[in-house]
Amino acid sequence: MYCFKCGREIDDNRPTSKDICPDCRAYLHCCFNCRFYDVKAPNQCRERVAVPVKEKDMANVCLYFEPTKVKPDLREKKRMDDARKKLDDLFRK
Repeated sequence: MYCFKCGREIDDNRPTSKDICPDCRAYLHCCFNCRFYDVKAPNQCRERVAVPVKEKDMANVCLYFEPTKVKPDLREKKRMDDARKKLDDLFRK
C-alpha cells in the first residue's frame, strides 16, 4: 500500500488504527488509503454497510478497510492544498 499523503510505499498490508506513516506521520488505517474510498459513492465509500466516517484522513476502525494498491496522485493533492492556502490567506485579512 501507499501513504495517501506523501506517497511512500508501506509494507504493512493490514495497518491498525494506530499505525502511522514513518515519513509524514499520516494515519494509515483511514478512508483515503482504503480501496472502497470513492468520492462519487454515497458517504464516499463503495461498501454499502460501512458506518459513515466524517474525517477521511483520520484513523478509524472500519471493519471493511482494505488497503488500496493504487499510488495516489500527489499533484492533485498539492493543487488542492495550494488552493485552500490561498483561500485561507484571503479570508484571514
